[in-house]
Amino acid sequence: MKVLVATDKPFAKVAVDGIRSVVEQAGMELALLEKYTDKKQLLEAVSDADAIIVRSDIIDAEVFAASSKLKIVVRAGAGFDNIQLDAATKANVCVMNTPGQNANAVAELAIGLMIYAVRNHFNGTSGTELRGKKLGIHACGNVGRNVARLAQGFGMTTYAYDAFCDAESIQGWGIIPVASAEELYKTCDVISLHIPATAETKNSINAALVGLMPKGGVLVNTARKEVIDEVSLINLMDDRRDLRYMTDIMPAAHATFVAKFPERYFATPKKMGAQTAEANINAGIAAAKQIVDFLQTGNDCFRVN
Repeated sequence: MKVLVATDKPFAKVAVDGIRSVVEQAGMELALLEKYTDKKQLLEAVSDADAIIVRSDIIDAEVFAASSKLKIVVRAGAGFDNIQLDAATKANVCVMNTPGQNANAVAELAIGLMIYAVRNHFNGTSGTELRGKKLGIHACGNVGRNVARLAQGFGMTTYAYDAFCDAESIQGWGIIPVASAEELYKTCDVISLHIPATAETKNSINAALVGLMPKGGVLVNTARKEVIDEVSLINLMDDRRDLRYMTDIMPAAHATFVAKFPERYFATPKKMGAQTAEANINAGIAAAKQIVDFLQTGNDCFRVN
């Protein structure tokens, strides 16, 4: 069987070596397509592949149609909105992600963005500390729990709202559960977003919600660009000169944010929450192990379609 690693943004060499070891020890063949510049290269490479490991590469109906052998696609990371799930299901292809493998990396970046915000972008002026502040975790998955763990080390009190997680579990992680998103935003000085981009969540982080935050509130987004109602947030920040927005997903309205709020807004040049050597290695090797397990035993534990 042939496992294709198709990444226009390549894994680190040590991650590729680890993937190769897992795949070849299972008696399978590994093929690499790195830094490709044309979708035709991907379509040709996938034509005889049984499995694909990708990062942010777009895997759509055309890709599924290009291979009659394809059985599984694994996204090395938590998000999987770059893969067309309906098309995968129609093609009888299993899609998985690798939850948790990037969680600490993203959590550390979220904390870094919080510090950057409260210390005024390190511009030489007097800022504030995170200790003693209330942190709200909006969605308490792997990343959210890691953010809470790190924040507690800074002496922050952590709260969480998660529509799909019971209060008892949240309490078990040492986090205070709240009953609604509105309560979370009213309560907390800093909000860290970890919700996926779904039909229900797109544009859900808006002026009505963020405007509930106390004076000096900081919104940190390491989740998805689409969950932010950008026009609404810009209007709110015009009215509330105390609010700050930090993100590692550059908004469509980035130029407007920069022009209007140079001291209260920051976006990384590209999404980089998972861009650490450790996360790169962990996610790649986890993807390889999941593929081998699926092809050998049918285990689809992390299936998302």
